[in-house]
Amino acid sequence: MLPCTLLIHEVAAFELELINSSGLDQQQVVVHLTLFTTQVHGHKGFKFQNWAKTYGCYPEMYFQPTCVEEVRQVLDLARQQNKRVKAIGGGHSPSDIACTDGFMINMGKMNRILKVDKEKRQVTVEGGILLKDLNVELSKYGLALSNLGAVSDVTAAGVIGTGTHNTGIKHGILPTQVVALTLLTAAGTIMECSETSNAELFKASLVHLGCLGIVLTITFQCVPQFYLQETSFPSTLKEVLDNLDSHLKKSEYFRFLWFPHSENVSVIYQDHTNKPPSSAANWFWDYAIGFYGLEFLLWVSTFLPRLVHWINRFFFWLLFTSKVESSDISYKILNYECRFKQYVQDWAIPIEKTAEALLELKAMLENNPNVVAHFPVEVRFAKGDNILLSPCFQKDSCYMNIIMYRPYGKDVPRLDYWLAYERIMKKVGGRPHWAKAHTCTRKDFEEMYPSFQKFCAIREKLDPTGMFLNAYLEKVFY
Repeated sequence: MLPCTLLIHEVAAFELELINSSGLDQQQVVVHLTLFTTQVHGHKGFKFQNWAKTYGCYPEMYFQPTCVEEVRQVLDLARQQNKRVKAIGGGHSPSDIACTDGFMINMGKMNRILKVDKEKRQVTVEGGILLKDLNVELSKYGLALSNLGAVSDVTAAGVIGTGTHNTGIKHGILPTQVVALTLLTAAGTIMECSETSNAELFKASLVHLGCLGIVLTITFQCVPQFYLQETSFPSTLKEVLDNLDSHLKKSEYFRFLWFPHSENVSVIYQDHTNKPPSSAANWFWDYAIGFYGLEFLLWVSTFLPRLVHWINRFFFWLLFTSKVESSDISYKILNYECRFKQYVQDWAIPIEKTAEALLELKAMLENNPNVVAHFPVEVRFAKGDNILLSPCFQKDSCYMNIIMYRPYGKDVPRLDYWLAYERIMKKVGGRPHWAKAHTCTRKDFEEMYPSFQKFCAIREKLDPTGMFLNAYLEKVFY
């Protein structure tokens, strides 16, 4: 197949070469060349699984385009055959949001940096670039993203698609760092979106759920490269909740880990520093004990569930009772180890409801000793915004992430914990993270999001036949 970047004069030269070498006349070559350059290559029999191997699917056809024209060809074919289309990135979402039985487009080969504007400190990239690669390239220009999620094996289009976040009450979710993007719609039209061009679509597409079109390019607002010092120290749930405002003011990137079935908390501060890189990492404690040892004990607990109470307290005592400091370039501190495969839920609640929600979750576990919860419950914070489907829409928010690990891939009972958590989150006005599995329906989202109907109208206008829908999105919109 001809490269997508082939220029007009190069096509002409290629045509002439075919005429000279094949003995075909010019008309035959033009027809042959047209067919040659519009051929779409897909694969059957591909099995998609997310990172945690908790969700998967068998798309009818699997594509890996390298340029816009190839993506457009897939959409053309989907329209002709009345197929649905789902674009995927790193596959980290712990839900079925990326699954489809139609056409699947892996955007990983559209991963170039297109432009770096040093004066404006902006970078324009293709949607399929992994943040781990972008981080390294930005550092070469003395730039960085001001905030990142826990992992960077995710694509730029993916993190804005699901509203990825980290922590820091002065920082919004990752899509708030986007100043422009281009979208390829179901009709094959490229739309440029920013605050000054297609502004309403821009507000919608910053958390697009993969249902508005294919995100081709993204322009991020960057900041000068910076280093962070991370300081973690032990505390109690009561102390942290009683002094929450103080903690939020003390550290730019403040989060804390609560260890269920106990009062134990690990507080984590991350702040700008001029100190040289230093690490407190230790393979024996971090991996031999904190990874392999923990996974084995959690596997044992699948036979003795109440052992989880002891595991949570024991590992806090073993690994989190000392003050620990480290420093490095920002992205190496903002990213962190997610251990092994897992189920997770993560909801954003109004920040003023943080204590109420955590204490009710704690009380639920105390009153139901047969319901067990793995550590940690991770608590992070984000600034409110005006993105239509942002969980932080018009609210400074607390994200409360619960987890149940899958030791050696074994599923663990979690339904009672999950449903109790969701009840509490709904009670305090929460909104689920779009990448995470949840039980919410359109009725719930209409109550949660003041602009939900506006987003639906935009989606229906851009994709009237539902090309970009799947089972997950049908529960959201129908």
